[in-house]
Amino acid sequence: MNDLHFPPVMQQQYQRSDQHSSAIVERGIIVQSTFNTVCAIEYLRSHNVQPQIIERVLLHPEQRRQATH
Repeated sequence: MNDLHFPPVMQQQYQRSDQHSSAIVERGIIVQSTFNTVCAIEYLRSHNVQPQIIERVLLHPEQRRQATH
């Protein structure tokens, strides 16, 4: 039987990457509210955020994922 679970080290790396991406998107939202949408788009693009994610978080705030605590 093949076990498709990642070893603990790989799971930890994935989680860190996801947290990193989440922090970038949060900063993009702050850039939008502090400066403007164009600045936020450029910030997120410079961090390789996918265009559909940029559109969702900046143009459709009601569709943003809720932060988990």
